[in-house]
Amino acid sequence: MHQKYQELIDFIQSLEPDIEKFYTKGQSAAGTRLRKGLSELKKKAQELRNDIQAVKASRKGGKSEN
Repeated sequence: MHQKYQELIDFIQSLEPDIEKFYTKGQSAAGTRLRKGLSELKKKAQELRNDIQAVKASRKGGKSEN
């Protein structure tokens, strides 16, 4: 599995305690941490998307040169 994808999975799993605290225990501070974490998740997802696009472009470029 690609390292950036695994990092994304691990990051999502790291949000789980705050999800529990916010939705089950009603802790507002956990909601703030979740929003911050989801913003970071968006950045990490964009990095993965950019990496995928770069790999696709390099593959496409390599095939057309043959």
